[in-house]
Amino acid sequence: MRKPPGSDADIEREAANEDISPAMRLQELIAQHRALDSKIAEMYSHPAHNQILMQRLKKEKLRLKDCIQRLKDELIPDLNA
Repeated sequence: MRKPPGSDADIEREAANEDISPAMRLQELIAQHRALDSKIAEMYSHPAHNQILMQRLKKEKLRLKDCIQRLKDELIPDLNA
């Protein structure tokens, strides 16, 4: 079964296709995560916010958080090795 667009696999594939360092990619993902956080906070300030859009934004934010953590894990060497 194929994952929806914007899934973790798509984000990782984009990172692999781009000619940027993992550290730069990490910074981009963090910026996207912060932008989503701001957008979600802004939507909460309006009494009649779109629940479906809010749910999608939160899921995307969680996907970005997972990708950020994976990239951080790749960049930090394993101390037990």
